Amino acid sequence: MSAAIVVRSMLGVSPSAYEEACGILGPENAATVIACILERAGHINSAGGYLRDLSRRAERGEFSLGPMLMAQMRGQVGEKARAG
Repeated sequence: MSAAIVVRSMLGVSPSAYEEACGILGPENAATVIACILERAGHINSAGGYLRDLSRRAERGEFSLGPMLMAQMRGQVGEKARAG
């Protein structure tokens, strides 16, 4: 979770956006989301905006971490298959 704070600043995510995510998702899940955002940073225009959007969706019960993690894993498997 301490690494997420470093990565958060590298991605340009404001402390308030990260604190909001921690309050809604929980600190462990917010750190995991930051890691997923880092993995897809080249495809995300605004990491902070994306995190805020995910937080709002989670508040409404429209976001859960499981599908995001599964998509991340599928993406990694696909990249390995293309490389191999």
